[in-house]
Amino acid sequence: MSRKLVIFALLVALLSLAACAGGGGGAGGAPIKVGAIFDLSGATADVGTPYAEGVQGFVKWVNSKGGIKGRQIELLFQDYKYEVPVAEQLYTQFVGEGAIAFMGWGTGDTEALRARIAEDKVPFMSASYSHVLGNPAEAPYNFLVGTSYTDQLIIIWKWILEDWKAKGGSGAPVVAYMHHPSPFGLSPWQQGGEEWAKANGIQATAYEMPRGATDYTAELTRIRDSGAKYVVFQTVSSPAALALKNAASLGMSNVTFICLNWCADELAVKLAGPAAEGLVGAMPFTPPTVDVPGMKDAAEFLKSQGTSLQDKGLHYIQGWATMAVMAEGIKRVLDSGKELNGENLKAALEGMSNYSTGGVTAPITFTPTDHRGSKAMKLFRVKNGQWEQLTDFLSAQ
Repeated sequence: MSRKLVIFALLVALLSLAACAGGGGGAGGAPIKVGAIFDLSGATADVGTPYAEGVQGFVKWVNSKGGIKGRQIELLFQDYKYEVPVAEQLYTQFVGEGAIAFMGWGTGDTEALRARIAEDKVPFMSASYSHVLGNPAEAPYNFLVGTSYTDQLIIIWKWILEDWKAKGGSGAPVVAYMHHPSPFGLSPWQQGGEEWAKANGIQATAYEMPRGATDYTAELTRIRDSGAKYVVFQTVSSPAALALKNAASLGMSNVTFICLNWCADELAVKLAGPAAEGLVGAMPFTPPTVDVPGMKDAAEFLKSQGTSLQDKGLHYIQGWATMAVMAEGIKRVLDSGKELNGENLKAALEGMSNYSTGGVTAPITFTPTDHRGSKAMKLFRVKNGQWEQLTDFLSAQ
């Protein structure tokens, strides 16, 4: 009898250890640690805050449903104030605390971290869609859920050429590229966008939008005098809205203004007011004004919290969807029974093919040679103060 009791006790102990093991693929066990840095008070906090809330909202929602295979996600996060040194310090801290995956934010900090990310073998999904970050030869552990900035700009170049022709324009369309004074602002221009414009008959010129500027009249006057009929913004909501107001005061009603994704949102429309009418938006993520199945869980979760997806806006669903794709990769590792680590998570993500986000994005495909998950997006236009769909999915290919 004593021997049976000892054997029974050993079996109970072994089962307890298996249930608590951090790396196994079975249901239950230790929390899954995911690191995150957010801009809640820095230069891009206007769009960074709702994005951060979306990431956190998905984690709260999935944990309320029992987690992933019975394991809760533990999100380790802080505000890094859009400062690269702070991002590097927090990344080191959270990986040291056991984060096996990471949710990033800006272009400057993500590009600064990519070598360490590769060395640490920590799959990393950033809110930066810098084209180079989707190239595994350059950034083997970075994954882009949104359409890369370069692909966004190429899609916009293609649309401009068609629009210019439809309006009876002759010769090369003249386009101004107004950008945030940062690696984020220059990313699509330097990583293929300028080259594509030159090769395809677009006369494009870049104009920096000085940090902290309270007026862009001088830049817009130069643009008006250049004869530009299109202005493309690669910036965030607040400066884009200010530029739209300045353009209205200069009488630039014959110019089409276009925002890449970080100023194509509700905030830009609200801040610009009537000056936003006709604004075209490049949107890799569907805004809440269009009902798609992939927004159902986020909408129901926010309703339970006393708010709504319409109140939170586009960047909330952007953060939610990005975290959801990372969580799907984690689930696939656990379903396989393999150890949950960076290498296995990378392999699971690289096995994603035409993964549906329920219409929030184009289907996501990652491969070992291409981490740019989406090559397409829709264009929207502001009409009567609301974003209305202008096109179906357009591809950069």
